[in-house]
Amino acid sequence: MGLDRIVIVGASLAGFRAAEELRTRGHAGTITVVGDEAHRPYDRPPLSKQVLTGVKPPESTALHVASGSVDDLGLDWRLGESATGLDLAHRTVLLGGGERLGYDGLVIATGASPRRLPGTDHLDGVHTLRSLDDSIAIRSALAAGPRRVAVVGAGFIGAEVAASTRSLGIDVSLIEALPVPLERGLGPQMGAVVADLHRDHGVDVHLGVGVVLIDGSDRVERIRLTDGSVLDVDLVVVGIGVSPNTEWLEGSGLTLDNGVVCDATCLAAPGVVAAGDVARWPNERFGEVMRVEHWDNAIEMGGHAARTLLGQAEAYAPVPWFWSDQYDRKIQLAGRAAADDIVEVVSGSVEERRFVAFYGRAGRIVGVLGMSQPAKVMRWRSLVEDGASWDDALATAAETAA
Repeated sequence: MGLDRIVIVGASLAGFRAAEELRTRGHAGTITVVGDEAHRPYDRPPLSKQVLTGVKPPESTALHVASGSVDDLGLDWRLGESATGLDLAHRTVLLGGGERLGYDGLVIATGASPRRLPGTDHLDGVHTLRSLDDSIAIRSALAAGPRRVAVVGAGFIGAEVAASTRSLGIDVSLIEALPVPLERGLGPQMGAVVADLHRDHGVDVHLGVGVVLIDGSDRVERIRLTDGSVLDVDLVVVGIGVSPNTEWLEGSGLTLDNGVVCDATCLAAPGVVAAGDVARWPNERFGEVMRVEHWDNAIEMGGHAARTLLGQAEAYAPVPWFWSDQYDRKIQLAGRAAADDIVEVVSGSVEERRFVAFYGRAGRIVGVLGMSQPAKVMRWRSLVEDGASWDDALATAAETAA
């Protein structure tokens, strides 16, 4: 069967990258892009930083093609519309308005949605941050001059929101249920470094505690914690993780398990691929079935899924890569760190918040973490890509640390 009609559900980075790759690889048929937001695809990393603080206008986040104009891609946009169902047998996507889109090839790139704290929908001043509209709303609330902002969840989004808010001179309380921030992603030792970074900048850090209640009449006024603390706040940003957007696929016949389950090539079913935050696949490099919520993965996986759809199927086995800008520090991680990995600082000083640390597991290096040492992270990232042994990685760092 030919691929005259391709439908991409999800108008964010992964879906946009898939569309661009399809055109680059010569697909001349129809590409219909369905997105539940009214905006054309935009870049998300600035939302918790430059857009939130007003350094960049919202329109600066619009995605562009490598050359020419987005309009040159000749896409059929269906923006402000949600997909509500998938019929694999008849190769159709059902939209919320009742329309059925037939396809020869389908890219699922519906991303993820932020988790919310129950019992807060009736209160003004409680936000999550995922979309451009979310960022604009929080920016407006910050511009109104709140006395204290509570950020619930010290993952990367929460930590970045806390840092951005402090850069505006606003008092911030950062609340995390785990003993240290980012413990799942960086491990306890490096998570503690991030906690200290926030304390250095005057953030009121609460670790190992949860939220009992966010209280107020019409607007948030206070937040009660499990250790008995009560914080007077007038703005809350909740960053407690995301859930992949797979509800519309229930009953479709696809395998759903913390995302759309794919094979190693991103194929979820005949003629159907998935990419980005919604996709879960076996990464042969790490021997792990993973779902990755990073900007770089959305770009790379979107392109890879498009090539698979075109019949150029190869295993997708990247070294996950992300960065986070907090205050004047750039945090970068190449690889797949776990809380129980061996961690060794191989360059710089943790006390000065300028260092590189290696993560080791089962006798090999699995991750390179850097804080404000980007050149060395990029140099040593190849050790993870090459599957270097732990001893060889340490030896290489010792020889090339200068």
